[in-house]
Amino acid sequence: MKEMNCCLTLVCHRSLEERIVDHLLGHPDWVRGFSLTRIEGGSQKEKLPSMLEQVRGRSQRVEIVTVMNCDDAHALIAHLKQVESNPEIAYWLTPVTEFGRLS
Repeated sequence: MKEMNCCLTLVCHRSLEERIVDHLLGHPDWVRGFSLTRIEGGSQKEKLPSMLEQVRGRSQRVEIVTVMNCDDAHALIAHLKQVESNPEIAYWLTPVTEFGRLS
């Protein structure tokens, strides 16, 4: 089994949620599981598609977090850059020193 040594966080507009989730589910060799949280966010470069979001100054987003192998995370990021090239999708990687289950 590959070492689970990396946490990949993806943040995107909610309109992209299903497409991103489909990519994660389509690569079970890279992604073994993930958590998804609905959040709000804003940035200076962000496009706010709806009138409500423009008035509020922030948009409805999703944050997807998955603990995975670092090499697999880089492969997934390369794949997403190729098929979902979009400046509205942000990501970051953080090291994981330990990952396990309590049973």
